Amino acid sequence: MNFNFILLVLSLLAFSCNSAQSNKKNFQKPNVIVVVIDDAGYADFGFMGCKDLETPNIDKLAKQGVVFTDAHVTSTVCAPSRAGLITGRYQQRFGFEANGTGSKESGEIGLADSVVTMADVFQQNDYKTIALGKWHLGYNEDDHPNKRGFNEFYGFLAGSRSYFPLEKVNDHNMLQQNGKQVKFEGYLTDVLGDRAAGFVKENEAQPFFMYLAFNAVHTPMHAKAEHLKKYEGHPRQKLAAMTWSLDENIGKLMNTLESAGQLDNTLIFFLSDNGGATNNQSTNGLLKGFKGNMFEGGHRVPFIVHWPKELKGNQTYTGLSASLDIFKTAIAASNIKEDENWGLDGANLLPYLKGEKQAEPHGKLFWRKLDNAAVRIGHKKLVRLENYGRVMYDLQEDIGESTDLSKTDIQEHQELMHALEKWEKDMVDPLWDEGEYWGTINFAIHKNLMENKYQDAKGMKAYSNSNK
Repeated sequence: MNFNFILLVLSLLAFSCNSAQSNKKNFQKPNVIVVVIDDAGYADFGFMGCKDLETPNIDKLAKQGVVFTDAHVTSTVCAPSRAGLITGRYQQRFGFEANGTGSKESGEIGLADSVVTMADVFQQNDYKTIALGKWHLGYNEDDHPNKRGFNEFYGFLAGSRSYFPLEKVNDHNMLQQNGKQVKFEGYLTDVLGDRAAGFVKENEAQPFFMYLAFNAVHTPMHAKAEHLKKYEGHPRQKLAAMTWSLDENIGKLMNTLESAGQLDNTLIFFLSDNGGATNNQSTNGLLKGFKGNMFEGGHRVPFIVHWPKELKGNQTYTGLSASLDIFKTAIAASNIKEDENWGLDGANLLPYLKGEKQAEPHGKLFWRKLDNAAVRIGHKKLVRLENYGRVMYDLQEDIGESTDLSKTDIQEHQELMHALEKWEKDMVDPLWDEGEYWGTINFAIHKNLMENKYQDAKGMKAYSNSNK
């Protein structure tokens, strides 16, 4: 063989290896942070048009990132919504439809052992992982965050708790670090914000995945004295004070990332776990409904994606999207190959946000919570209440879901019903329910919303008070 030819081949191989190593060095894995807030209203942030609540740091995050106007969670209540988010799958695939997740003794079992979480994937790909704040995905040992892919858990297992130190604690509402109680002073939102900032400082040398689940602005309506004074006379004083604390701690995290030189290459998702509730002074603006029901106010949420290194800021994205998309988007950003065995239902949002794809991430979305369900295809949406009936709306023309088209647009109504029924065949039966009391309450709420007896949380309160 010609000696010069051999030298040429060896040179090309060496160049190829060096080029691959160079590309590997040039790709710096991003940090990934998912910020989940609790029971926040769709219209309760400056970037969503709110005028009476102050959110300067969150608004800055929105300004530097992409704001989604048609983003949805997979459930209208806390626990199943979080189950869908952290697994990237419709939680109905593994029987997780109702809130009251607890323990095997109570018949409520939390996350199925077979499902993979985002944290599992990141941990297996050399990310340091942490879950902070509210868990609400099961109390059993095999449901504990440390068993679901998190190196560290700094938070509490229950669905809510006091924002101040408790005299009496149990395993569910105890603030803990990997199973050991953390005794704290001050205000819980600050405590979680401090730990989040501390974790960033501790992990400047390796990529990390942070699931930061503030319990704000869920009840109880606890706020710091100085912030209550700041908003004295405000019609939503407690919510304004709690929101201000939340915003301060988002700012604390952002400033820490910036000081560490990591802000540009940190992919941040910000969203609420469901629509605004009836008991925390929140508002969903023009949307009909609220936490717990299938109308837009129950599952359409404020949503921001922020990654300055790769995504142009000051964008608004109107495509149909979901919390399901966070898992797939995050692993795509981190150059982690998807395993089809994970069964992800979401979409990678990055090509849509970069203008590489023009269609919407989802043509269809589905919701089901025990006796009520909904389906969205394009701009048309159907809501079904078992043993009662169905309504259908055109969201492009009627975002407030006030005009029922089920009796006039019969063909589209049938198409939506068939799509929902087909989807349900791939789901499993709920593994637990929410009890007869809450089932009766939720049926009454849905029935009256379907009949337009009241449109929003304020109307719900008036209706409830008049029927006591």
